[in-house]
Amino acid sequence: MGNVVNFFTGNLILNLAILAWFIAQVLKIIITFCTKKKLDWHYLVASGGMPSSHSAFVCACAASVGYMYGWGSPLFSIAAVVAIVVMYDAANVRKAAGEQAKILNYIMDHWTEMKPALFGKELKELLGHTPFQVLMGGVLGVAVGLFGAWQWS
Repeated sequence: MGNVVNFFTGNLILNLAILAWFIAQVLKIIITFCTKKKLDWHYLVASGGMPSSHSAFVCACAASVGYMYGWGSPLFSIAAVVAIVVMYDAANVRKAAGEQAKILNYIMDHWTEMKPALFGKELKELLGHTPFQVLMGGVLGVAVGLFGAWQWS
């Protein structure tokens, strides 16, 4: 157990959250390759897409805290509340910002006059997630958190 805990951060719960995030990011590359036949390495650090790495990260943290300290513990309550807020944000607030970016990019592409300097850079549209992407990220995070906490705690 000591080697797993000391491997990266010295904290098993944080290590499991980072592992879930990393797996989600790698899955984005694999899913993009399978669906679009395109190997796009930028997904290793990009936000948005399937599955939600934000959800995987916070759910791995919450699940491993619940497993190690008890599902009724105050620590799990805090981790669960943070996970719910992050997942809500990923599926709603960031998704809305991405939709606004699509509209603004369309306006900039069809600007008939000279574009002001403000319009020199395209906005990032892939900011948020669909509810399914958030759910899949959450499932991945819970699986990594529970398995890792069971295996190494």
